[in-house]
Formats: sequence, C-alpha cells, structure tokens
Amino acid sequence: MRPFEPHPLLRNAHAMTIAPAFLRRRFPGLPPAEARLFEAEPAAGDHPATRLRADVHWQPERLHHPVLVLVHGLEGSSESSYMLGIAEKAFRAGFNVLRMNQRNCGGTENLTPTLYNSGLSGDYAAILRELIDRDRFAEVFYGGYSMGGNLVMKMAGELGAAAPPQLKALGVVCPALDLAAGADAIAEPRNFLYERRFVGSLKARARRKAGLFPGAIKLDGLEKARTVRDFDDRITAPNFGFRDADDYYFRASALRSVSNVRVPTLMLTAKDDPIVPYATLRIPAVLENPNIKVELTDHGGHCAYISRWSGPERFWAEARMVEFFLARSTLLAANLATAR
Repeated sequence: MRPFEPHPLLRNAHAMTIAPAFLRRRFPGLPPAEARLFEAEPAAGDHPATRLRADVHWQPERLHHPVLVLVHGLEGSSESSYMLGIAEKAFRAGFNVLRMNQRNCGGTENLTPTLYNSGLSGDYAAILRELIDRDRFAEVFYGGYSMGGNLVMKMAGELGAAAPPQLKALGVVCPALDLAAGADAIAEPRNFLYERRFVGSLKARARRKAGLFPGAIKLDGLEKARTVRDFDDRITAPNFGFRDADDYYFRASALRSVSNVRVPTLMLTAKDDPIVPYATLRIPAVLENPNIKVELTDHGGHCAYISRWSGPERFWAEARMVEFFLARSTLLAANLATAR
C-alpha cells in the first residue's frame, strides 16, 4: 500500500475528524449480519450475567478462515461507519468478522446491569477464549479504534507471554492508551464539539440504564457533569469501585501493561489527532517493544484517515489494517495457494 496522503480538502485535523460523520458510505460487499451473544461475566447472586452482542459475518466454511474481532470507540457501536468499512474489506479478504458492541452500545443496554468503561479488557479475553475453546478457530485477530484500541492493547498486555497461539495479531487506530491525557485533550477549548457530544451521549445512556435497572446505577452528580472527566469522576468511578477519575484512568489505561504485549501489533497514529495526543504513544513501553509496529503520519485526525486516493485506499486505515492482518494469516495464505 502507498503511504498515507490526506485528501487535499481535509488537511485540517478537525475537518478530517468530523468528515466521516457526513459521508454516505455503502457496503455492498458485506452480507447481512447474524447476531451472536457472548457471556462476558457470569451471573452471581442477584447480579445477572453480562452479555455482549456481536454482529457477525461468517464465511461459508468458517473454520477454514481466520476470525477478526472489531472493537469500536467511545459512544460508537457495531454500526459505526469505520466498523462497517473495515468489516467489508476484511470479509472480502477472507476473514470471518465480528463487529462487537461494547456493553450497552448498539441498543444492548438490556444485556448487562452495568455501565461500560475503558478498562473492561476481560470482556474481550472472554470472547477470545470462547472463539478458541468453543468454536475451535485456529486464527483470531483483533482490531480496535480509540477506546477500543485501549481495550485490545490492555487485553494483550495482560495476557503477555501467556497469550494463546491462536491470537495472531492486533491492529489499533489512534488507541487511547493514556486515558487521563485523552480526557484532558478533549477538554481543550478547541475540542468543545467533541466534549459536548460525548458528555451528552454518556449522560443520556446513564439515564436509560437507570430506568432499565432501578437502583443498580449511581447517578449522584450526573446533571453537574460538564466534561468527560466530570462524568468519569461522578459516574464511571463510583459505579465501578474506583476512588475517582484519576484512579480509574490509571488502572484502566493500557499504558500500564503495553510493554508486555507479545502479539504482532500494528499501531496507527496521527500527529494531528485532536483527541489522542500522539506524544502519549511515543514512549519507551511502545517504541521499545519489538512486537509493536508504530506508523505515525502527519495527518489523519482521530480515526479518520481519509486519503487522496480513490477506491479501497480512500479509507486508508481500514485498508492498512487488513493488509497487516492478511500478511499474518497462514490460513488465508493456504487458501490462496489452493485456489491457484
């Protein structure tokens, strides 16, 4: 693939970041999805089980193909355009694709009594175990965007050298590995549009959850929350047993475990990302880990990467990740050899 070159009309970081929300994309190569539920946490006493819903696209002979698990960013869902875009490219390349919904996202509030947070890497470790132990997949790949990138990297770091051999590679785009730095960046005056959107959506979700599970969600101080850090301090932290937002950010950030990642990983990050400061990823734990390949671009915004090229490379990060995964799939190399 060619190196990333931004669309000439989108060299401004905010224009690049916002543009995908206004682009009408079609995905003719993506067949209808099948719903699949995964149990992330079993029931315990009065606490019902937590389940996650995936929108799945299976290949005809699924076990002869690798599976790619995709994890979206903050307040996204399996229907986010980048999730559909990379799913289409990966499916066409021969992957089974699972477009995950994080807890409560994509209309799944009824599947868990909890809210969600950026540190629930155990959810994705549970999915990995099920895909290997129950489904018997020989090759599993993970892709994550922003908050989803933190979750995927945290999972891999916690697994460390014990990562199962079936976990072949990770790909992350603008991963929010330092949650405190991300919250501070969003709070900058230039980012008020992102802050307003995130906070409004998070507050609305918390209210819906409280209605579905009366008494299960603590909402003290919700109306006073004006920033993402406010929300995490007043709502996320007390509902998950953290002391405050700082404690949550420290314990949930993948920075604490990223040096332990032992799985081949592609990390795409842009110097002009307004939400995830690229300097937070230019640290020894990342740069000195031989398993992590960092590709830093001057432009790209936050998880956008709309290139000057038409065709498959228009949404460059999607195409680059699939290219990286393809190079690490023995199954697809064997299928290609057989077809020849």
